[in-house]
Amino acid sequence: MLDGKKVLLGVSGGIAVYKAVALTSKLTQAGADVKVIMTEHAKEFVTPLTFQAISRNPVYTDTFDEKDPTKIAHIDLADWADLVLLAPATANTIGKIANGIADDMLTTTLLATQAPVYVAPAMNVHMYQHPAVIQNLHTLENWGYRFIEPGDGYLACGYIGKGRLEEPENMVELLDMETNRTTKWKGNKVLITAGPTREALDPVRYFTNYSSGKMGYALAQAAMENGAEVVLISGPTALTPPVNVTTIEVTSADEMFEQVKKYYEKMDIIIKTAAVADYRPALRNNHKIKKQEGSLTLEMERTMDILHYLGQHKTKQFLVGFAAETQDIKEYGKKKLEKKNLDAIVLNDVSREDIGFDSDQNEVLFMTKNGEEQAIEQTNKRNIAKQIIQLIESELRKD
Repeated sequence: MLDGKKVLLGVSGGIAVYKAVALTSKLTQAGADVKVIMTEHAKEFVTPLTFQAISRNPVYTDTFDEKDPTKIAHIDLADWADLVLLAPATANTIGKIANGIADDMLTTTLLATQAPVYVAPAMNVHMYQHPAVIQNLHTLENWGYRFIEPGDGYLACGYIGKGRLEEPENMVELLDMETNRTTKWKGNKVLITAGPTREALDPVRYFTNYSSGKMGYALAQAAMENGAEVVLISGPTALTPPVNVTTIEVTSADEMFEQVKKYYEKMDIIIKTAAVADYRPALRNNHKIKKQEGSLTLEMERTMDILHYLGQHKTKQFLVGFAAETQDIKEYGKKKLEKKNLDAIVLNDVSREDIGFDSDQNEVLFMTKNGEEQAIEQTNKRNIAKQIIQLIESELRKD
C-alpha cells in the first residue's frame, strides 16, 4: 500500500480535526511515514502531542521554531514529502493558499512544496457552496491540486448536507490508488458517458431522470488512474469533473449523440453509463405553456438510441453498456447485451433505496457476451468502478 511513502499531513482548524487523528493512524498502519503540520486553530481542538504519539514524529506548528539549525524547517518538510494531504481543509486555509498567502507554518510549506497536494475540504454546507469557496477550489484545481470531496450527512453545526470530511479509510484507499497508479491502459483511449439528459418541453420545463452521474465519473477517474486517455461526455450533474480527464458537458440526448459520434471512432474502449432519455416532447414550445382546465396531453417521440448506434458501428472498440432496471434484472440485461451488440453489460437494481441512482453505494452484476457473470458486492461507487475496470481489463487480455 503506502509502505515507505512520506506523507505530510496538514491539519487546519475545524471540528473534523478528530478525524485527522484517525487518519494519521490509518496512514501509519498502511506503512506511511507521516509528519504533521498544525495551524494554531487546529490546536484548539486536538493537542500536537496526540499527533506526535500516533505518527512517532515531531509535530510542526510554528514557522519560526527551527528544530534543526542546519535546516529551514518549512523548506525541508516541503522537499521531504512524497505527497501532501490537507485534511481537514477549512474555508479559511483554502482561501489562503488560493491567494498565495503564507502567514503560518502550513501555508508557507504548501507554497514551497513540489509534491502532489491533496485537499480534503470540511465545512458547513453553506460555506462549501459559497461563491468565494467555489472560486478558490477552482483556482487550486487549475493549479493541479487534487481533491478528496466531502461527503453528505449530519454536520457538527447541526445541518445535514455536503461538507463532512471524507472517512479516513476512504482517504487512505484513494491515496493508495493514486500513488500506485498503473500504466496498464497507457496508450488506450476511453470514452465514457455519464449522467442524465434533459429534454425541453418549453423554456422552463424539461423531462429528465434521477441519474446523478456518480458511477460514470468514478469510472472516468478509475480509467485515468489506469493510465488511459479519457474523454467524459456528461449530462447535467452537480459533480466536479475528474482531474486529467477531458470533460464535455451536454444537455440533451441529441447533444450527447453528436459528441459521441465525434469521438467514438478513435476510441479503444467505450463505457456508456449515461441514462439517456428514451423519449422527448415532439414539439418544444418557444413560450411557457400556461395552465388550462382539464388534463394536458403531450406527444412524445423517440430519441436516438446511442448504445444501439455504437453497437452497429463499432469496429475495434470494446463496448460496455449499463442497464438500470427495477425487475427481472438478468433477463433484461441479457436481451440488451445481445440486441445492442455489446461486449459486456453492467446491471444494477435501481429500485433499491440503498444503492443506485444518486447513492454513493452500488451493487452490480458484470455480464459478458460469452455468458460469463461476475457479481460485485455492495460498496462505494469508487470501488465498484475500480473493479469494473479490472474486469474489462481481464476481458481485453482474452482477445
